[in-house]
Amino acid sequence: MTVSALAGAAATATRASSPPIGPLPAGPHATITTKAGELVAIALPHRSGGRVWRIARPYDSSVLREVSEADVGSNVVIVFKALRRGALTLSYALTRGETTKALESRTFAVRIR
Repeated sequence: MTVSALAGAAATATRASSPPIGPLPAGPHATITTKAGELVAIALPHRSGGRVWRIARPYDSSVLREVSEADVGSNVVIVFKALRRGALTLSYALTRGETTKALESRTFAVRIR
């Protein structure tokens, strides 16, 4: 194994995923109803000062799958595809970088017929 391959392996081994987000502060809730096969878009307001929106809780990606994300005006728009019937909750938290403390939250109840 070459030195560059060893360095790459070591970097991969030490890389960790984001830490889980703790309790969510109260925030706006919305309900979205759609059909399987349709696209669903949610918009989160841009924030500055190193604050980022992160998915706060796991969700069933066999029901809803993220297909794109874009900055649109003063929002971050995330587009999902509804894959099959079901219901789930998308919870987003605003954090300062990849920390565990949620500064704001947005919750979307998604029902797919």
